[in-house]
Amino acid sequence: MESIELRAWLRLGLTDGVGDVTARSLLKHFGLPQAIFEATESELRACVTARQAASLCLAPEGLEALVLRTEEWLNQAPNQRSIITLGDSAYPQALLDTEDPPLMLYALGRVDKLREGFQECARTGVAVVGSRNPTPQGVQNARQFSESLGQSGITVVSGLALGIDGAAHEGALAGYVGPAWGTVAVVGTGLDRVYPRAHFELAHRIAEHGILLSEYPLGSAPLSANFPKRNRIISGLCKATLVVEAALKSGSLITARLAVEQGKDVFAIPGSIHSTQARGCHALIKQGAKLVESAQDILDELPTASGSRDFSASAQNSSSEQSDTASDGLSSLEAGLLNALGFDPMTLDSLQQRSGMDTPTLQALLMGLELAGWVARLPGGKFQQLGRA
Repeated sequence: MESIELRAWLRLGLTDGVGDVTARSLLKHFGLPQAIFEATESELRACVTARQAASLCLAPEGLEALVLRTEEWLNQAPNQRSIITLGDSAYPQALLDTEDPPLMLYALGRVDKLREGFQECARTGVAVVGSRNPTPQGVQNARQFSESLGQSGITVVSGLALGIDGAAHEGALAGYVGPAWGTVAVVGTGLDRVYPRAHFELAHRIAEHGILLSEYPLGSAPLSANFPKRNRIISGLCKATLVVEAALKSGSLITARLAVEQGKDVFAIPGSIHSTQARGCHALIKQGAKLVESAQDILDELPTASGSRDFSASAQNSSSEQSDTASDGLSSLEAGLLNALGFDPMTLDSLQQRSGMDTPTLQALLMGLELAGWVARLPGGKFQQLGRA
């Protein structure tokens, strides 16, 4: 992108009082943003208010610094960094078809796969979203579903947040077989920073095998309003959305609602009736979302992914192997305790009443199962069985 063109796009995004809707109206009327800023104030008033026209005639404060910062960022790694505008042929058609496409997308990672990657996302991509404070089972579900989707050539899209998002990206990278991106992270900050900091290393791995996207200029802080807004991009890029865990009031349900409005499929994983983190999924299922118990339930609804393999057969083999491992690796007491625990979080006292075991035996068995990855210890002195997928 030429410097003059970049400056015009950045200026349009920075202009006070001109949001995305007004900006798209101006682009429709004048064409490229350079033409907008070459127009007179009276010409601008043909499609915007007098106040907006006056703002467009004044260069926003900080524009030159942002232009310089953006050019330096692009030049530091031109093979990994790109800016895609509404006027760019590489702009994802799936977002153009939504009600509120962003003016610009900053991209970091496999930018050599922009067209191919966006096309695959639109055809078979799955947004995997959920709570920032998930249960251990929720984390495991997000990771295992995403890994299975990745093994079938499906691109997993999420938001790089703590909890379910991070687990989804991790799983997708573990299962990545190509052809384009292993995973896409749509973030709520500028791409010159990583938020949350705990995902610094994960963000770098995503850039190696996938891509990070943002509609926000470099230097943008993690403002709370940014994250619900970016959800429309997460759902808009994909064929379907999977909600792993969510409370009744959560950003994940916003993403699901947006997916429905965009005409996309919505899937939800059920959970315990006693878990607040399952209530959002249960509400979605009541409203028509498809209940899923395995990644195959999702794959059955998607077109065949490029480079996919026979997931059904591999899943059956894996399930058989794990069943053998489970039966060979657990004592009858351990298996009985897991059966008594079920999959709902349970206190030690309740578990003792249900199992009939004495306290020393129960504690010893729980410790062994916890070390082996069968059981997780939760806050409040509760325990929960982890599904072994």
